[in-house]
Amino acid sequence: MSQSPSFRRTLVTSALPYANGEIHLGHLAGAYLPADIYVRFLRMRGEEVLYICGTDEYGVPITLTAEKQGITPKELVDRNYESIRNSFEGFGMSFDNFSQTSRDIHAETSQAFFLDLYEQGLLKQKTTNQFYSPSQARFLADRYIEGTCPKCSSEGARGDQCESCGSSLDPTELIDPRNVLDNSPLELRETTHWFLPLAAWQPRLEEYLESHPEWKENVKQYCKSWFGDELADRAATRDLGWGVPVPLPDHEGKVFYVWFEAPIGYISATREWAAGQGDPEAWRRWWQDDETRLIHFIGKDNVFFHALMFPAMLMAHRENYIYADNVPANEFLNLEGQKLSTSRNFAVWLPEYLEKFQADPLRYTLARNLPETRDMNFTWEGFLARNNNELGNNFGNLINRVFTFVHKYFEGTVPEWNEEMMEEIDRAALAEVAADLKKYAEHLERFEIKAAMEVCFHAGQVGNRYFDESAPFRSRKTDLVRCGHSLGVILQILRQLALMLAPVVPFGMEKLWSWLGMETDLWNGGWQEGQREIPAGRVLGKPEILFPRLEQEQIQAEIDRLRGMLEDGS
Repeated sequence: MSQSPSFRRTLVTSALPYANGEIHLGHLAGAYLPADIYVRFLRMRGEEVLYICGTDEYGVPITLTAEKQGITPKELVDRNYESIRNSFEGFGMSFDNFSQTSRDIHAETSQAFFLDLYEQGLLKQKTTNQFYSPSQARFLADRYIEGTCPKCSSEGARGDQCESCGSSLDPTELIDPRNVLDNSPLELRETTHWFLPLAAWQPRLEEYLESHPEWKENVKQYCKSWFGDELADRAATRDLGWGVPVPLPDHEGKVFYVWFEAPIGYISATREWAAGQGDPEAWRRWWQDDETRLIHFIGKDNVFFHALMFPAMLMAHRENYIYADNVPANEFLNLEGQKLSTSRNFAVWLPEYLEKFQADPLRYTLARNLPETRDMNFTWEGFLARNNNELGNNFGNLINRVFTFVHKYFEGTVPEWNEEMMEEIDRAALAEVAADLKKYAEHLERFEIKAAMEVCFHAGQVGNRYFDESAPFRSRKTDLVRCGHSLGVILQILRQLALMLAPVVPFGMEKLWSWLGMETDLWNGGWQEGQREIPAGRVLGKPEILFPRLEQEQIQAEIDRLRGMLEDGS
């Protein structure tokens, strides 16, 4: 085990998905599927683990979308929360709590956090110039502002970026800035806000990073790139009507910047979970006990906030908070050789996927191709091959052959098999799969999911090879005792295959676990029972096709849809 003996439990978080739209493949490959696989693995081993997430619901894109749709921001985020939660449930995400940052417990938690830093005198107050809309009597955030790009002279450049030339911008750089909602002119006015002076914690952050040489190299290098210059002050508050209000007198219309309050959402969601358990103080065991290990699963665009910003905030608090023990950030996932583009709808959206296909094949395909250290590519043809050739042929076909054989020739019960009947071919296969199971666990402990899946696939090949070489389909005619023994060995291999596949394809493996007549809950200590010998005489369940074959026509329809999106956007 990679976990230090000093850790008694593991708290896992996935980056809070933004409640401005649906979940797509890029999200799943970055922060969600890897975390769920890891959490399910820990649960199988009987370890104490808590998996926390929820929707991130504040910020300018939310207000912009709500205003364009003629609804309130709260109506928008509640609607999207339900859709995202349902999609995650259909995909098999096993959160212990999936919350919302617009809930009262989050406002209370983040306001208390802010006041702790404020009362310690750790925040800086600064006055800056910001665009104000006389027509709407409010300050405007960057995405509410459009104008002419100062670098390429294109019209319609946003206050944060010009889409034409890709330049990052400050709203004050725009030529002829206008209100994006009513095209009215703007004026600069002074406004005062609170800032977190990150430089004050830079030495501790550098020391913190150096104490974790085991982190992914891409994460370490990205963090170190920020240390070249002194870390800048970061605004913790802003002028906006939608957000957690700043809990200070004379701060009407000022809310927390989303980067400040969103990570606190992990804490508020844990508090909500604890209250639901009937022990409101139980959250402290997960956030303020040094025997808890904290793991943040994120995409690489969130490294700064989880590896530097949030730890600095936790360091600044007067109470003792733990910091992330690891931040296994993934790179980006491309689609059919192109970058995902939500604006052009060039994406595979999870709700649409689940209307047509099962969750397990997508989970398996992504797990085999995760962008762990570099950008990777998802193709529908690859999805078809993974489902038919690997899930269907390497795993599903083996499972079906074994169960069908046992039901047909041994009345659906585990045949007699034991140590005295063991031959070299039996011992070699069992030893090879046992070694694979050990390697699989070692890879997952290091967050190397792709490598773990390679080992799992190999174990499936071993099982198929053993079935072919031990040939129960021949020995049933000449030596039924030997035939039964071979099937007992294969059933033992299937138990261990189930352990390796379960975190990745949980729907299918929960069925297999039931068919095998296992007595332990798969997700609560199943790891131990899965390695014990399966007893002769146990009644087995009747199998069904776990991973149905997909046809080229089904896949071609998805390929054609994406091609149409590219042509429409060209």
